[in-house]
Amino acid sequence: MTKKRLPRKRAGNRIQENKRSRYLRLMAQGLNHSDACREVGINRRTGTRWRYGRTVTTNPGNTIYYPPISPNLEPKTLSDRYLNQTERVRIADGIKAGLTQRTIADQLGRNPSTISREIRRNTDPRTGSYTPFHAQQQSRRRRERPKRRKLQKQPELRKFVQAGLEQRWSPEQISRRLRCDFPDQREMRVAPETIYQTLYDRSTQCLSRSLAKRLRTGRTLRRSHRKDKRQHRGFLSPAVMIDQRPSDADDRKVVGHWEGDLIVGSHHQSAIGTLVERATRYTILVHINSPYTADEFRDSLIRVFEVLPAGLKRSLTWDQGVEMARHRGFTKGTEVPVFFCDRSSPWQRGTNENTNGLLRQYFPKHTDLGVYDADHLAEVAQELNSRPRKVLGWSSPSECVDRVLSSSGIATIP
Repeated sequence: MTKKRLPRKRAGNRIQENKRSRYLRLMAQGLNHSDACREVGINRRTGTRWRYGRTVTTNPGNTIYYPPISPNLEPKTLSDRYLNQTERVRIADGIKAGLTQRTIADQLGRNPSTISREIRRNTDPRTGSYTPFHAQQQSRRRRERPKRRKLQKQPELRKFVQAGLEQRWSPEQISRRLRCDFPDQREMRVAPETIYQTLYDRSTQCLSRSLAKRLRTGRTLRRSHRKDKRQHRGFLSPAVMIDQRPSDADDRKVVGHWEGDLIVGSHHQSAIGTLVERATRYTILVHINSPYTADEFRDSLIRVFEVLPAGLKRSLTWDQGVEMARHRGFTKGTEVPVFFCDRSSPWQRGTNENTNGLLRQYFPKHTDLGVYDADHLAEVAQELNSRPRKVLGWSSPSECVDRVLSSSGIATIP
């Protein structure tokens, strides 16, 4: 005669704390393990863990021991301010009983925000329900030290960040571009500060420290921000000042208004002209033969503006440098008016000043800039114009210019 198999009870919403107590009571009465689990309504594997405890090995190699359940034994916590496993069981029971979070907090003697945060952070994303043992495991994993950085755990993310740094993208540009390229993949997200910390952290070899030289500053060590002191040369020729510039140049809604300046090499013997369009941030580098004069610089600017479409030639804003002493000849040759900033007021050409800072990655200070030919300057400008920019909604200057020119029936800038 075969023994009649008792029907297995489904694991419903019975209170976890009562289940544990009943399991211990049935085992004390002499019921075998399988029958006790079936009677309580739990999986035999769960009962085995309750009876004998378990050991869990985490990613960094740390070992966590969960002791067997006992009426008088609670899992050890680091401090009373942390929720322990018994409290998490009572939280799960309160949720199943339909209690409010404030009521659960009052029963445990905790702040309601603690309960709210616990449920929000440790709810199992696979099932959408709060289970105390999954929550306990998640809590212990968060407390593990040292933690692995996100770029260490995500190879695909690390590959994208490294490729961006190699192209001289800033960490913020990389972070924002990730949101554009992977809008539905939250694992492909990283904060700019995380990139900085990973790059400058000597204890990890996640990102090559040589990539730090491709950042704006090129520093291998982080430094605090310092105010840059600049000296500006006077400009004596009669000029039209910036307060007379058309208003459409100020709001950046119309393309064709440019800002310009020089980046100067060692001993002021060489220089490169920089032009930045205010609306699209499109950059053009002007090759200048060394040693340069005001006449030669005027002719170089005229050659650049002659090939620009008419819609991109509205005005030019410059500082009061002696290189623009022949600005009237430039205006006569191109019909582009020149407006000059006030003395010692670089913020009036903020877009150009920012671009000059970016260009110092390619043309360091105190070096001879005369060694770079026009083809090399064009390559640098193309690389700079291909970078996504925050101010452009993470589009690149080239993309913005192409949209403007295509709407006007012009393919591209010659």
